[in-house]
Amino acid sequence: MKTVYLCGDTLTGLFSALYDAWKAALAGRACSIAVKGEVELQLFCDYVEVEETERKAEAVIALIKKHLGTYAYQEISQAALSYDPDKGEAILGTMLAARTIPDSRKIMDHLSHPKVEKVFELSRQVGCEAHHLKGFLRFRELTEGILCARIRPRSQVLPCLAPHFADRLPLENWMIWDETHNMFAVHEASRKWVLVRGEDFAGEKFARVSDREREFARLWTGFCKTIAIDARKNPRCQRQNLPLRFRPEMTEFQEWDLGSGCMFPEAGV
Repeated sequence: MKTVYLCGDTLTGLFSALYDAWKAALAGRACSIAVKGEVELQLFCDYVEVEETERKAEAVIALIKKHLGTYAYQEISQAALSYDPDKGEAILGTMLAARTIPDSRKIMDHLSHPKVEKVFELSRQVGCEAHHLKGFLRFRELTEGILCARIRPRSQVLPCLAPHFADRLPLENWMIWDETHNMFAVHEASRKWVLVRGEDFAGEKFARVSDREREFARLWTGFCKTIAIDARKNPRCQRQNLPLRFRPEMTEFQEWDLGSGCMFPEAGV
């Protein structure tokens, strides 16, 4: 009977499932990994909920770095952030495939293997989304003086975004709110950033920005509208370079209620 290891959609959960599944696979037992809430039950399968611990996750990370190398670990860890429910199965298959080649550190060169190709594609998808958000993300200064940005990504890209902005805004207090996964990247001035999950955050507080932020947003929105040339508008090209799903949280695509200081997406976007 095949054993399916169920885990949470987190790096700790996924690597903990890899720890259990790896031991089972080495013992010759059929196994796979699935994310809780994303699995379709099948006959003749034994579903086991994984105990998620940092110890298991760190052991798997050390194993990957030692035998598959740093590059493979970067690709695997980035693929683990994907929204694809089959990512655990792809990563496990890649690790098992590395045992069948002479040099396991070159596993990511074997793109003819379906599991390796899947990991490569997932990693590229996450990297592309994070790259887009590095340019499209907009911070807003709240009334408390904290810089706050809200995003709605498909994948869990905060671990990719936080180091980028920590390097560029080291002396600022800022927070990035991933509304899709209810995650927060929080950075205190002159300190390291941390990842927070499951905390409640009142969305209305995000809309209450400082007077200075409201004024600069008004100027920036007006500038973007003023430089536009109606005769040269190309909606298809605009959507290709700036997908619609990124626009609701961008300052230049929002209207402002100057009386209350609140913002809301522009109609029709």
